[in-house]
Amino acid sequence: MRPPRTWFPSAHCQDSEAPGPDQEREKRWAQLFDQLDLNKDGHIDIIELRTGLAGRGLSKASLEKIVEAGDTNQDGVLDFKEFTQFLRAHEKDLKLMFRSLDKNNDGQIDAAEIQHSLHTIGVEVSLEDATRILQRMDKDGTMTIDWNEWRDFFLFKPLTNIEDVARYWKRSMMLDIGEQLTVPDDFTEEEKKSGYVWRQLMAGAFAGSVSRTGTAPLDRLKVFRQVHGFVDFKGNVLSSFRYMLKEGGLRSLWRGNGINVLKIAPETAIKFTAYEKIKNLMRSHNEKRNLRVHERFVAGSLAGATAQTAIYPMEVLKTRLTLGKTGQYSGIAVCAKQILQREGITAFYKGYVPNLLSIVPYAGVDLAVYETLKFTWLNRNRGLADPGVMVLVGCGAVSSTCGQLASYPLALIRTRMQAQASVKGAPKPSMLASLHSIVTQEGVAGLYRGISPNLLKVIPAVSVSYVVYEYTRIVLGVDIEGGI
Repeated sequence: MRPPRTWFPSAHCQDSEAPGPDQEREKRWAQLFDQLDLNKDGHIDIIELRTGLAGRGLSKASLEKIVEAGDTNQDGVLDFKEFTQFLRAHEKDLKLMFRSLDKNNDGQIDAAEIQHSLHTIGVEVSLEDATRILQRMDKDGTMTIDWNEWRDFFLFKPLTNIEDVARYWKRSMMLDIGEQLTVPDDFTEEEKKSGYVWRQLMAGAFAGSVSRTGTAPLDRLKVFRQVHGFVDFKGNVLSSFRYMLKEGGLRSLWRGNGINVLKIAPETAIKFTAYEKIKNLMRSHNEKRNLRVHERFVAGSLAGATAQTAIYPMEVLKTRLTLGKTGQYSGIAVCAKQILQREGITAFYKGYVPNLLSIVPYAGVDLAVYETLKFTWLNRNRGLADPGVMVLVGCGAVSSTCGQLASYPLALIRTRMQAQASVKGAPKPSMLASLHSIVTQEGVAGLYRGISPNLLKVIPAVSVSYVVYEYTRIVLGVDIEGGI
């Protein structure tokens, strides 16, 4: 078990070290209490905290910790005395944290001091990254953080040190929109040893299963429109649904979903394990060094390629089952047996080359868009609290969608090659031949057939995945803020 986190440091400093005159501070707290006490009953409850602090990106668990820390009479709400006692104790602790970072005692924290502080706890960041961390708290644009900026930034945050700030923008959740999985970037050694990593990945895998099942009809429609050319499969999304319902009834809309869900677990495990191994190789002798953006791109691409190579036969089975007619296959094993007998073992890797090639544009665009959105948010919200989960989910969803758009033509060629049944030993059409055939017969637009149902499923997939992910993490004992 991971040792429980102490939310606020237990150390205290003397009243003489308080950050300002008592009268001014009491006035500021009174104004803050009045702003948060929405119904003006002299108490602040969890609902009022959530409403009043909505812009600070705090989770429900963090708000509950605030009430729990300050509620001395255990009545579930904070009166003014409890509120000020909580702020007084927390500000003293924040003052100690501030002074520990201010190495030259000039009353300001600069990027070099942030970099040094992170280095002392084993987190290596460049001066550029330390500057970005600083900019998130720097309200006045001086490129330093004074006491007031530090206090205002952390006043209601469940973060105990600068290390937590550095980790905030990593991809801390596993986002699944039904295509390539987004696996969290980095975990600490403590998280790996405690079992926290696999609990989080398990929560993500379960969320992905529910999400894929919920959007399976749109996914099947996408595959149908990808494989069947414009001449064979005319009409809009609605008429295409009618066709599938007429052919196999309501249950047919989920055809192929079983194996699509089954492959999540091995893909997640292999991708995460490969990513960790590749990161270690890239770090060489400096094991604690953080990877740069381009290094994360290379590591992510190679990990994705490793995972796809291992589970690719399941991808082929998924495509065949999805396109199968009613009664054609009684199950996954029957489908696999028929492919093996009629087409040979190599059929399980049809479309492998375009699939492998699609990983690079997907991973590259996905990461580039995510980083761009991240820094755009940071630049527009200098000095504000860290992003809420919805900002992180939104960035992840947009970046993953852009990655899909960039790699979609290759994904379409892959699906067509997977769907082509052939006699064992017969020549198999190449990727270039398939590309030429699509462009010649259907035009460049043919490379984006099926894109509309694919885009339609993004919002419901992300929404379902996120909600199920959060509830599953709670059930598995993984705290929202990252503890166990």
